[in-house]
This record gives sequence, C-alpha cells and structure tokens, in this order.
Amino acid sequence: MIKKRFLKTKPECKVHFKLTKKEIGSAQSVNLVGEFNDWDKQSHPFKKLKNGDFSLTLNLPKNKTFQFKYLIDGEKWMNDKSADSQAPSPYPGVNNSILST
Repeated sequence: MIKKRFLKTKPECKVHFKLTKKEIGSAQSVNLVGEFNDWDKQSHPFKKLKNGDFSLTLNLPKNKTFQFKYLIDGEKWMNDKSADSQAPSPYPGVNNSILST
C-alpha cells in the first residue's frame, strides 16, 4: 500500500509505503530500492512492526516519476500492486513499479 501526502510548505511529497505480513509472509527484512536512491539495496530499510507488517515513510520531490521495487530478505524482488503503474525494466520480462509524486 502506498499513501501520498503533498506538503504545502515544501516542494515535496511524503510517501508512506506499507507491506503487510499477508503480502510478504515471514520476511525478516524489506528494503525500498529505486531511482531515488540509485538502486542502492541498503539505503532505505523498512521498519518491522509488531504485527509483522513493514513500513517506511520518505519525502520525495514533487512532480517526479520514479521506478522502484521492494527487496525482501536481500534476495527476492517484488513490485507494489498499488503503484501508479508498471514499466519494463532493463531485464527482459521483468517490470518495475512506478511512483508519481
């Protein structure tokens, strides 16, 4: 799930990402990986909640579009079904999630 809140005082959008335990099972870690962090697998770790869900909030510039994916337990890639759209990645047959702010 993705929720966006556009800030009035800054040219930014506060984006809240949440993955439920139902979506990711017994995962121990989730990282947000995308164009906004140069596809760095370590830079945006999610916080694991007591109920097993994972959550992360970050501010991104307004009026931009970013490709991204979730990295589960450092090895499994996953798209977000609630993303604004999907786009082909550089790898044949693989799509990335799209977030527009």
